[in-house]
Amino acid sequence: MKQGARMFRRSKVTDGTGAGQAPAAENEVGFRIKSRVPGVMITQFVETLPEGKSHPDFTRKPIALTIQEGKFAFFKAIVTGDPKPTVTWSRNNGDVSDTSKYQSKYDPNSNEHTFEMPNVKADQADTYKCFAKNEYGQAFVTVVLNVIEVGFKKKKAAQQNAPETINEDFKTVLRKSKVRPKTAQAEKKDGEINPKFWELLLSADKKDYERICAEYGVTDFRWMLKKLNEMKKEREEEQAEFVKSISNLRPIQVNADGTASFEIDMDLIEQSRSIYLYKDGEMIPYTKELGDTMKHSLRKVGRKYIFSIRDLSPEDGGFYQLDVENVNMFSTDFKIPMVDFLVKIQEVKAMEREDAVFECVLSKPLAKISWLGKNLTLEQGDKYDIEVSEDKLIHRLVVKDCMVVDKGIYSACAGIKSCNAWLVVEADKGADQGKKSVRKTTKAGGSGMDLQKVAQEQNAKLEKQKEEVRAAKEATPPPDPPKVVAPEPGSDKPADVAPARPVAKALGGGSDKPSDVAPARPVEKVESNVEETQPEPPPAAPVSEPVIMSGLVNMLCLRGKPAELKVTMNMDCEGTWFKDGEPVNAGAGISINKKSTFHTLTFQNCRDDDSGVYGFVCGDQSTQGKVTVGDVPEFDPDGLPKFSKPLTVRVGQNATFKMPFAAQESLIVNWCKNGTEVKDGGEVKIVREPNHSRLLLKDCLQTDAGIIKIQLKNAFGAVEATSQLFVLDRPGPPEGPVEILETTSSLIEIKWNPPKDDGGSAVTGYIVERQPEGHSLWTKIGDVSGDKTSFRDRNVAHGKKYSYRIYAENTEGLSDSLQTTDSIMAGIMILSGPPGAPKVVSTSKTCITLMWTPPEDDRGVPIIGYQLEKRKKDTNLWIPLNAVNEPIEDVNYAVKDVTEGSEYEFRVLAINESGAGEPSPPSAMVCAKNPNTRPHFKNPEDFIVVRAGNSARVRICYEAEPPPEITWLKDDEPLPPWIQIIHTEGMSQLVIPSSKRSDSAIYTIVAKNSVGQACFDVEVRVTDEPKSPGPIELEQTVQGKVVISWAPSPDQELDDRIYYVVTQRDSNTRIWKTVSDRLFTNTYTANNILPGIEYHFRVYAKNDMGLSDPSQSPTWGANSNRVPFFANAINSSHVSFERPPSILVPLKVHAPPRGYQVYMTCAVRGFPTPTVSWFLNEQCINSDSNYYITNSFGVCSMYILRVRPKDSGEYKVMAVNSFGKAECSTKLIVRE
Repeated sequence: MKQGARMFRRSKVTDGTGAGQAPAAENEVGFRIKSRVPGVMITQFVETLPEGKSHPDFTRKPIALTIQEGKFAFFKAIVTGDPKPTVTWSRNNGDVSDTSKYQSKYDPNSNEHTFEMPNVKADQADTYKCFAKNEYGQAFVTVVLNVIEVGFKKKKAAQQNAPETINEDFKTVLRKSKVRPKTAQAEKKDGEINPKFWELLLSADKKDYERICAEYGVTDFRWMLKKLNEMKKEREEEQAEFVKSISNLRPIQVNADGTASFEIDMDLIEQSRSIYLYKDGEMIPYTKELGDTMKHSLRKVGRKYIFSIRDLSPEDGGFYQLDVENVNMFSTDFKIPMVDFLVKIQEVKAMEREDAVFECVLSKPLAKISWLGKNLTLEQGDKYDIEVSEDKLIHRLVVKDCMVVDKGIYSACAGIKSCNAWLVVEADKGADQGKKSVRKTTKAGGSGMDLQKVAQEQNAKLEKQKEEVRAAKEATPPPDPPKVVAPEPGSDKPADVAPARPVAKALGGGSDKPSDVAPARPVEKVESNVEETQPEPPPAAPVSEPVIMSGLVNMLCLRGKPAELKVTMNMDCEGTWFKDGEPVNAGAGISINKKSTFHTLTFQNCRDDDSGVYGFVCGDQSTQGKVTVGDVPEFDPDGLPKFSKPLTVRVGQNATFKMPFAAQESLIVNWCKNGTEVKDGGEVKIVREPNHSRLLLKDCLQTDAGIIKIQLKNAFGAVEATSQLFVLDRPGPPEGPVEILETTSSLIEIKWNPPKDDGGSAVTGYIVERQPEGHSLWTKIGDVSGDKTSFRDRNVAHGKKYSYRIYAENTEGLSDSLQTTDSIMAGIMILSGPPGAPKVVSTSKTCITLMWTPPEDDRGVPIIGYQLEKRKKDTNLWIPLNAVNEPIEDVNYAVKDVTEGSEYEFRVLAINESGAGEPSPPSAMVCAKNPNTRPHFKNPEDFIVVRAGNSARVRICYEAEPPPEITWLKDDEPLPPWIQIIHTEGMSQLVIPSSKRSDSAIYTIVAKNSVGQACFDVEVRVTDEPKSPGPIELEQTVQGKVVISWAPSPDQELDDRIYYVVTQRDSNTRIWKTVSDRLFTNTYTANNILPGIEYHFRVYAKNDMGLSDPSQSPTWGANSNRVPFFANAINSSHVSFERPPSILVPLKVHAPPRGYQVYMTCAVRGFPTPTVSWFLNEQCINSDSNYYITNSFGVCSMYILRVRPKDSGEYKVMAVNSFGKAECSTKLIVRE
C-alpha cells in the first residue's frame, strides 16, 4: 500500500488490568488514521476513500465512570461516518451478551449510542470498548468502569485479591510445564527425547511429522504415531474442560511489517478464563491494548487469537506455548535463521500487461523465503512465479500480466530480515479505448546487477569459512584414549570402557528407541574408504575383555565398484561376520581380513546380491550396518538425442520436453530453465511417470527461451541432460534515443539503433510515422530496409515541429514503437518578442486578474497564445501557470493559484510554433488580498420577537476589508454581562441565554475598520402572551348603539405593541364573531343593536405572542341599561346628539430605527361624523401611497411599512365637522 501505510502516532490506552492475563480485545488491520478526538483509534480499510464517503469517527467518546455498586451505570457515544457505522460494545474480561446486565440503545433524534448497566455489580468493573465500523474503516475507544463495593463485600474482596498479587518478576509464577526453562533444564541422557518433540507434534499438521522427526532424530514412525495418539487423547480430555473447540493452528511466522505472529481459533467455554504465554517454559508478559509499546501482544478477533512479537531480534527465537489456565492449547517453535540480504529488491516500473520481476540475493542458502504483496502472502500459481537458484542464494518473484490493481508494496522476508519495494504499473496509453490490450512479452524490473556473480562470490566466501572451521577442528588435539576400569572381584560384569561413541548408537538395531539409528553414509565417502590405509591403532592400557571401538554404519555402494566394511576393536581378538543373520565367508568377490585390532570385509565388485544387513560379533560385543547396492540414474539412450535437439516455437504456443529413463525407486526429477529450478504450477506443467518425465511450458513468451535441463537424482548420484528452447516473437522496439542528424527548413534527418531483441529472427525493415505538433493523427511516411537505421523527411514546413516513431519488423510482426522524446523543429527556431508588462485589473484573497498587450515584434511568426509566470516576493524562481502546449489565447487571465497575504509579480511570454519567446517586463508587486472596503451589513433583520424565557439570537452578517472591530450596545449603553457575543468570519452573533422582558431594547452593532464604520439597530422585543383586560361595562347612549368599555390589560404599560380585539355573539346566531380588531383604545361602540335580542361581548388583549384569555361582558338585552325612550314627540325635540369633534386618545411619540415599521393611532369623537386628515410637517398625506390610513368608527390609524429618514417630522391629525374641529400632533424621529 502506498502509503502503504500512513502511520500516525497512536495514543496509549490502559484499562487498569494486568497485562497479558486476560482475553485480548478485538482489532482490525489496515491504515492507521489519527482522530481529532484524543484517545480514539481509527483503522481505515481502503487506501483512498470514495468521494463523499468517510470512515467512522467519534465526535463524543464515552467518559470514564466510578459508581457505587447497585446504581445505574451507562456510557454514551456519538459517532459519524458515511455509510452510517454499526456500533458495538465489548469488555476485556468477559462478554456483554447478557441482556439483563447490558443493554445497547440508540436515539435517532440525538444520534446517541447508549450502553446501560442497570444495578451494576462489582464483577462488572472492567475496561470497556466501543467499536464503530462501516465498510471503509473502524474506530474504537476504551473507557474504564470502576465499581465501589459497599459493606462486608469490600473486605471480602480485598482478602480474596491479596494472595493473587503478581510480582513483577514473572519467573516466580512459573507453571509446571513439561518444557522447562533453559536455566532449569537437566542434562539430557542418551536416547532421551526432548519434551519439545511431543509438544510440537501435538500442534502440528500431519504433513510436518516427517520434518519434525528428522529434526529430533526419530526414525521409528510406527512407535511415534502410537504414542502420539495416546498423548492426543489425554490432551483433548484436558482441553475439553476449558474450550469448546480448537482449530486453524497456524505456526509462528514472520510478517511483512517486521513482526512475528501465530494464530489459533479457540472457543472458550468461559470468556473470563486466564490465558498465559510461555517462551522456553517461562511465562512472558503481554498486552492486549492496540498501540501499546510492549514487545508481546495478544489480540482477539472473533474466535481467533493472534499472538504477535514486535521489534524482532535473534533473542526472540525459542519455543512458544499458549495455555488456558494450566492446560496447553498450542505450541510452536520459532527458529530465526541468521541470514541477511546482500542485494535487496528494487522498485519496478512496469507497463500494463507486462511481467514484473523482483530479485534478491541472500547471505546464506535458504530453500524458501516468504514473498508478500500488499501484506498478503504470495504463493506459486497462475499469477506469481517464485523461483530459487540451485545454490539457494538467488530468489526471484515474477508478477505475471501486471494490471493497475497490482501496484503496491511487495516484500521479501528471510528470517527476521525483510526488504520491500514498490511496483508501479502504468496504464497502456497506446491500447484501444475500451479494449483490453495485448499481453506483452517483455519483463520489467530486476536488480540491475549481475546476481550470478554476487552469488558466486558469496558461495566462495561461505566455502572459505567452512574450510577455516574444518582446519580449526583438525588442529584440535585428539581426545585422550579410552580409560578402562577393572571389574570388581567376583563380579560377572565386564570392565567399563569409555568408547569414542556408544556401541548402541553404532548398531543398526538392538534397540527399540528411534534415536538409535545412525544415518546412511554418503557414496563419496564409501569410495574413498576403499583407498584408505588402515592407521596404526592407538596405544591402550591392558584390557581383559574385547570392546568395539568403531562399529559398522549404513552404506550405499555403487554396482560394480569396490566397497569395504571395517570394525575397530580395543584389542587384538577374533570375530565373525554375518549377513542377514547368516555367517559370511571369504570368496565369490568377498574377502575378509584382520590386521591387529582392525577387521575388514571387502567387496571386489558390488552386486545386487551383496545388499543386506551385515553384522560383526566378537565375544558378547556386536555391531551391524545395512549395505545397499545400486546405480546412478540413467537416461534412455534412444530418447536422449531427441531431447537434446533444440526446440523452436512461436510466442503464445506451448513447448513440450519429454525424457524417458529407467524406472527406479526413490528417484528425484528436477527441471531447470536457464539455471533456475522450475516448479509445477501456473504456466508450467510437470508430469512425472515411473519411466519418463514431461515438461510443458504454456503460452511461451520470449523470456522463456534458453537452456532447458533435466536432472535425475537418487541416493547414489545424479545425471543431467540439456536442451535449448527458441521462442520466435516480434522484435523489441528499436533502441533509442532518436538522434537528429540534420534539420533545415525543408528537411529533417533522424537516426536510431537496432533493437536489442530481434524476437528470434532477423529484422527485415523499419516503418517510420510522423505526427505534427498539435495534431493527434500519426501518418506513415516511409519504409526503411533492415540494414539501415536512418530516415530523411523532406516534406516539412519551416518553423513547424514534428514527432516521429519507428517500428521494427520481422517475419513475426511489428515491434512496439520508439518515439522521439521531444518534437523536432524544421529549420531555425524563431521566437516572438516580449509582450507588454502585465497590469493588475483587480485583486482579492483568492484571485488576481491581469491584462497585457501583444508583443510589438512577433518576428514574422503568428502568435498562438501566451504563457504566464509568477514569482513570489523574496524568491528568484519564476513558476509557469500554464504549459507551453496549453497557451492562454486571450490577453487577460485570472490567477487563482495564490496564497492570501502573499505578494507576487507576473510576466508573460508569447508562444508561436517555435515555442515560448522572450518574457515581458514584470508587473508591479501585488498582494493577494481583498480590496479595502467600508463595513456594510448584508440583509439584516431589524425586528425580533422572543418569548420570555427562551434564548434570543441576533445574527448579523457583514463585509469589510480589513476585518472590522465589532461592538454591540444596548440602548446605546454597554451590554450587561449575561449577554454573549460570538464572532466568526463575516458574522457576529448576539446571544441572550434566557431572555427576560427587561432585555427588550434597541441593540446596536457597530463595525469599524480603517476605511470607515457602519452601525445597525435591531429591536429585540421580549414578551409573552398578554394578561386579560379588566372588567367590561356596557352603556347605550343612542338607540341601536352600545358603548363597550373595559379596564386595560396589566401588560399594557409594559408592551407598547399591545392592542385589543372585540368579539360579539347574539341569541339568534349563538356564534362568536370578531367585530373589531387592532383597537388601541379601551372603548368600542357596537352598532345595530336590536331590541329583544340578547348580546354578549368578549374583549381580548393581543400582542406579537398572541391572544390573552377573554374578558366576558354582562348580558345585554331587553330592559337593561337602555337610554329611556320617550314616545311623546314634545320631549324628543329637546334631545340633541350634535357635538363638535374631540380627541379621546391622542397620538404617541415614536422613535424607530431606519427600516422599521411604525403604527400610529388615535381616537376621535363627534357628531356629525368628523372628517379626519393626516399631516406631515403641515403637508397633507391622505393621498400619499407610502402611508396606509384607516378610520374605523372613530379609531384613526396610519401605518408605515418601513420608515425612511425623510419620514421624520411632526405628524398631526385634524378632525373637522360643522360644529368645529379638533387636532393632536406628535413627533416621529427615525434613527440611523
